[in-house]
Amino acid sequence: MANPFTLGVASGEPLPDGVVLWTRLAVNPLSADPARPGGMAPRAVEVSWQLAEDERFTQGLRQGTAQALPAWAHSVHVRVSGLKAGTDYFYRFRTGGGQSPVGRTRTADDPESARPVRFAVASCQRYEHGFYTAYRHLAAERPDVVFHVGDYIYESRQSARVVRPLGPLPGETSRLHEYRQRYARYKTDPDLQAAHAAAPWVPTWDDHEVLDNYRGRGDGSAAFLRRRDAAYQAYYENLPIRVRPQGGNLQMYRRRTYGTVADFMVLDVRQHRDATTMLGAAQEQWLLSRLVTSPVRWRLLVQPLFFARRFVPGPAPNLRGDSWDGHQAQRSRILAANAPGLAVFSGDVHNAWAGELKADFLDPGSAVVGAEFVGTSITSMPPATDGPAVLAANPHLKFFDDHRGYLSCTVSGEELRVAFRAVDFVDNPGAPVRTVAEFVTKGSGLTSENTSSK
Repeated sequence: MANPFTLGVASGEPLPDGVVLWTRLAVNPLSADPARPGGMAPRAVEVSWQLAEDERFTQGLRQGTAQALPAWAHSVHVRVSGLKAGTDYFYRFRTGGGQSPVGRTRTADDPESARPVRFAVASCQRYEHGFYTAYRHLAAERPDVVFHVGDYIYESRQSARVVRPLGPLPGETSRLHEYRQRYARYKTDPDLQAAHAAAPWVPTWDDHEVLDNYRGRGDGSAAFLRRRDAAYQAYYENLPIRVRPQGGNLQMYRRRTYGTVADFMVLDVRQHRDATTMLGAAQEQWLLSRLVTSPVRWRLLVQPLFFARRFVPGPAPNLRGDSWDGHQAQRSRILAANAPGLAVFSGDVHNAWAGELKADFLDPGSAVVGAEFVGTSITSMPPATDGPAVLAANPHLKFFDDHRGYLSCTVSGEELRVAFRAVDFVDNPGAPVRTVAEFVTKGSGLTSENTSSK
């Protein structure tokens, strides 16, 4: 068999005692044959896995086998349990004489741990818009965990701006084999593979994993629901998540807790959404309960869409409907919980922002109840935005930047520190990275730190 590990390896969903290990076999990753995704024959393949505490695989070795099934595009999701909390591990796969690259993962901290947590946030990585150099830099930082807040792929046809072409099937994706092939195109990128191999990921989706600006069950037609089913299956097949889709649905909202320091609440703003609610009733109840009862110092919401009010002045002044400004009642209920240590991490808008969350955004004297950090895109090009004008119209917003990049964060019992990491270009590989801004919050507003463009 030719090299079946062309899509790399990944891990995800860290718990104090376990992680998920992922790979997907593909001898011809860009195959357009619906009957042979990844160029694989339609039969099961046995894959062996190993996990150890050292890169030579001599300490604390764990191993086993898993079946890569054609029904799931020969993806493998191994749930490993019984591990030590807050510990680095290394893993690899073998099949048919071939061996995968080695990945590093890390379990979540013990529930009693007060150790600071290092994490990154990324989003919006349209392949044809540029090179994933930002991911190479993120990988070098070796965070404890990476959160991806949506638009892992773009379902739309190849854009007019093409830095590097999509290759086969450049049109819009709507069927299962098309989504599979689109993920394979993205996952052949070596910098994206490096970021997955460097740390465990906890992803959530936005809209482009299915269809631009979709919500819930779309128009309710059989055609859309078939498309959503296909998109959800391909998402599972290509990411290191714990649960499979069932009955056309995929459980995405969940929490990942790190000791006494950080309670990461990962939200799903698409699957349960309709005209009146962003989250749906069950997810909102789950979130509000956790915000009130969590014993952990920081309550960190990880989700795709701009959370704070963002009024855009100009010839056609607006509040963007495809954001939390389109669901203000639900946002108000979340803010009214007055949760201590609240911070929101967002993406979607292809620019970087930082701001304070207010009990009432229209009242300048209203209390600050949290902070929001909006990461820019990895590559996706931004809309034309007059950043200074938006900042002037929204006093609670404190920062804007229009480079590509990611967030690099450290949270401890005392403070949350967020660095906006940026590259100056994506049209060519090899851009250096620098910190364009750094903010610290101790739970009552933002403080800007001096940066050194390192």
